Amino acid sequence: MAIDTPDWVKSAVIYEVFPRNHSADGSFMDIFGDLERIKSLHTDILWLMPIHPIGIAGRKGTLGSPYAVRDYRAVNPKLGDPRALQMVIDKAHSLGMKVMIDVVYNHTSRDSVLLREHPEWFLKNPEGEFSTKVSDWWDVYDLDYRRPDLWKYQIETLEQWVDFGVDGFRCDVAPLVPLDFWLAARDRLKRKKEVIWLAESIEKSFVKYIRDRGYTAHADPELHAAFDLTYDYDGFEYLKDYFQGKRPLCDYLNHVYIQETLYPEDAVKLRFLENHDNLRAADVIRGRDSLLNWTVFYALLPGATLVHAGQEIGATKTPNLFEKDPVSWKDADVELMSFMQKVLGLAKDIKGICKKFAVRELPAEGVVKLTWLGDDIAYVALLNLANKHGEIHVDGLSDAEVCLGDAGNLRTFRIERMPVLVKIPAV
Repeated sequence: MAIDTPDWVKSAVIYEVFPRNHSADGSFMDIFGDLERIKSLHTDILWLMPIHPIGIAGRKGTLGSPYAVRDYRAVNPKLGDPRALQMVIDKAHSLGMKVMIDVVYNHTSRDSVLLREHPEWFLKNPEGEFSTKVSDWWDVYDLDYRRPDLWKYQIETLEQWVDFGVDGFRCDVAPLVPLDFWLAARDRLKRKKEVIWLAESIEKSFVKYIRDRGYTAHADPELHAAFDLTYDYDGFEYLKDYFQGKRPLCDYLNHVYIQETLYPEDAVKLRFLENHDNLRAADVIRGRDSLLNWTVFYALLPGATLVHAGQEIGATKTPNLFEKDPVSWKDADVELMSFMQKVLGLAKDIKGICKKFAVRELPAEGVVKLTWLGDDIAYVALLNLANKHGEIHVDGLSDAEVCLGDAGNLRTFRIERMPVLVKIPAV
């Protein structure tokens, strides 16, 4: 959390949209027509994945990755024209949502405007060939931020999008771009208006890989000087291993404690169960009851909450980044969406009034007690994250008011009836 991050960000809901695959048409106007439903999920920020023209040279798949950007200052005509994008932004604002766009500043497509006009701004290998820091990214070339003129161009581009009406930027692989650049960009843009900065921070193993190759890769604690939020990738790798049976759940819970104690005091993480780079939650988390418990768990973790378009209806197919692969809205789990609406609203209210957080496993492994404590009240969630069965006794909840779920007699809880969320007087 940067020094001037607004408080509301700490409990924000961010809704991620891949414009090309949000609908069969894949247009801005289809997003325009879906904004009321998106807002109904208590969304504060609408995040549009890259809206720019996609490179042709070396593209992956038939349509290419949206992260191989050809022109930072243009709109992909396949999505619509600038006027259609403006209509989306204006309507989102009228509904009380801010609009965030992707900033892919580590690299461009191999046939980008910048490569044609300023080849000197690109990273080169010892043989003088255009290069990348990551070998698998063979559809792009990396930029070289040792060039001051590149900084000027990139910041001016951000200013143009702010003038267009954009309210924030999700910065792709932000740790691979110099922190001083992000600080300079933030300082410049805040003179215009409040701009929200989200860093796609990277896994610890990725940080090590980049550093071992001789390049800079900023760790999460560093990034909070420039960014309002950072991804939870530093902890998410533990969750992925847990889902695959490789680690106990306590490894992730312990890392949440590390984030709260070794990171800057007001650092804000973006929590997620899925995003465009990871498998769908409903595919990984087997069983509807388990999915409901995990939904409550991640929404109540400290920080902002990400909803990846389609997650709220139980979509199981991860959209293909390189092909036309729209979300199947006709197969929507309407009850799941209603449940998420309620949970996201409760979580936002709870994090808005309570400041102290704690989570621990109960004697049954994979069953957790999560607590938020305010001045006068506390909220306690009992969550079955391991698809367990049986009973568990929990003291101190006899006078509770039930907010969610079946709490039984408020003393002995059936594990399979979780999730349960209750409100009690603060002690």
